[in-house]
Amino acid sequence: MGASMVYLDGKLARVDALADYDGRVGDTRGTNWLLVGSDSRVGLTPEQEQELATGGEVGADRTDTVLLVHIPPGGGATTMVSLPRDSYVSVPGFGQDKLNASFALGGPQLLVQTVEGATGVHIDHYAEIGFGGFASIVDAVGGVDICVPYPIDDPLAGLRLEAGCQELNGAQALGFVRTRATPLADLDRMNNQRLFLSALLSKATSPGTFLNPFRAWSLMSGAAGSLRVDDGDHLWNLARLAWAMRGETITTTVPVGGFEDVYGIGNVLLWDRERAVPFFGAISEGDPIPPELLAPAP
Repeated sequence: MGASMVYLDGKLARVDALADYDGRVGDTRGTNWLLVGSDSRVGLTPEQEQELATGGEVGADRTDTVLLVHIPPGGGATTMVSLPRDSYVSVPGFGQDKLNASFALGGPQLLVQTVEGATGVHIDHYAEIGFGGFASIVDAVGGVDICVPYPIDDPLAGLRLEAGCQELNGAQALGFVRTRATPLADLDRMNNQRLFLSALLSKATSPGTFLNPFRAWSLMSGAAGSLRVDDGDHLWNLARLAWAMRGETITTTVPVGGFEDVYGIGNVLLWDRERAVPFFGAISEGDPIPPELLAPAP
């Protein structure tokens, strides 16, 4: 297994995402991952694009999902925080813009710098996955069980689900984490993304996966071929992340202050700065986030 891990680790695509820059936030306590789902269609055939209902947009890749995962020092529950892609933040060198614009303007390096500047939290690891890779990893573990509280019919995401608990394959899972055809649109979407990632990692670290050599190999090879990570990251770092999230995980979103229309940018999401400062301050100190700052469970 060790030789296999080393072999597959060499298959990971890498990018210099965590480069130093003037004024960078110093190390903060615990281990912090930035997990990014991009709208990249690289490697997909036209038939696969149609099967996954990715649409035909062109232009610079944008972030479809941005999650900050904090593993506290000395144990304790891992925290997974949604950073809304429409968050109105300072993008170094470009002024105020949406968070996902930083990825389009400067790739992973600028996204990491923007997140560190907005949160005051030092990012230790980076992982990114595109549409096709996400679907292939779900299929590699044999699908993921999700309980959907309401029916969803979204032709744009290629998704039609009845209410209730069910197993989603890769294409359905991709539609589930992308859809806005729900009562609360983007807010539901972020909840769905966190819910699904927790369920996926639970399945990936279950005995039914890692004790099954065929499924374990399929998962590891699928991850190695689908993910892009920082130059200093390895497959075993990803395994530690999955293991840290196998149990109780606190899922929440950055405190939201409201929405606003900004000329030339569109509708943006504003953070509640009075609550966001102590929220991220707790993460940077490795302390539990005060319960009153957590978003209510969906």
